Amino acid sequence: MKVVVVLCSLSVALLGFMTYRAVRQELDISNLKTHMLVNVAEVKRKREATMELQNTINDLKTTLLSVTEKISNLKTKKEEINNSKVNVLQNCNKEKEDLQKRKADKEEAIVQLKAGHEVAKEKAEVDVQALKKQILERDTAICAFADTTKDEARKLCGIKELR
Repeated sequence: MKVVVVLCSLSVALLGFMTYRAVRQELDISNLKTHMLVNVAEVKRKREATMELQNTINDLKTTLLSVTEKISNLKTKKEEINNSKVNVLQNCNKEKEDLQKRKADKEEAIVQLKAGHEVAKEKAEVDVQALKKQILERDTAICAFADTTKDEARKLCGIKELR
C-alpha cells in the first residue's frame, strides 16, 4: 500500500506540477500575445510614418526636379543673354569702327576739298588779275585810238568831262 500512496502522491505532485506548467505557459502565451499586439500596433504606426516620409520624399523629389529644370532653363537663358550681349557688343564695336572710318574718310575728303578750293581760288584770283590786266591793256589800246570828244569814249577811257 505504501507504493500506491507513493504512486498517488507522485501522481498528484506530477499533476500539480503539470497544472502549474500549463498555467505558467498560458500566462506566458498571454503576455506574448499582449507584446505581439503592442508590437503590431507599433509596426503599423512606424509603417504609416514611413509611408508619410516616403510621400514627403516623393514630393521633395518632384519639387527638386522642377527646381532643377528651372535652374537649367535659367542657365540657358543666361547663356543666351550673355551671347546676345557679346554679339550686340561686337556689332556695336563694328558699327563704331565703320563710323570712325567713314568720319575719317569724310574728314580727309573735306581737307582735300578745302585744299582743292584754295587752289581753285588762287587760280581764279590769278585768272581775274590776268583778265583785269588784259582788259586794262585793251582799254588803253582802245583809248589811244578812241575819239575822246564823245561821251562813251570818255567813260570807257575814264576821262572826266571837260567843261
